[in-house]
Amino acid sequence: MTRRYLGVTGVAETLGVSRHAVHKWRARHPQGSTHPFPEPDVEIDGAPGWAEDRVDEIEHWRDGLPGRGAGGGRPTALQREYYETAATRGFDRDDAAHTLVAFQQSFPDMTEAEVCTWLIREWNT
Repeated sequence: MTRRYLGVTGVAETLGVSRHAVHKWRARHPQGSTHPFPEPDVEIDGAPGWAEDRVDEIEHWRDGLPGRGAGGGRPTALQREYYETAATRGFDRDDAAHTLVAFQQSFPDMTEAEVCTWLIREWNT
């Protein structure tokens, strides 16, 4: 049975960030640091690979980065798309942020990315 892995590009696309962001995270948060990036499961010709079922772990790691609290850090590509879509529906940034938090609390089994994706899809239909 073939097991599938995500490379840096796959991790980046899944999290809605650039490949550069994943490379920066790995360089800035090595093993032994206070918040180490999850180690890859495999390495092929120097390229790291993470099992597909570890995406939640990597997303949880990202959510724990310093500065990712209320108002901290730059929004991801998906978050920017969410805020842009919310604006087309008449939401200002604060209203959109409150809406996102409310949906996350209402659906605790969904990640922020899943809630953003769902709301964007709903608003665009």
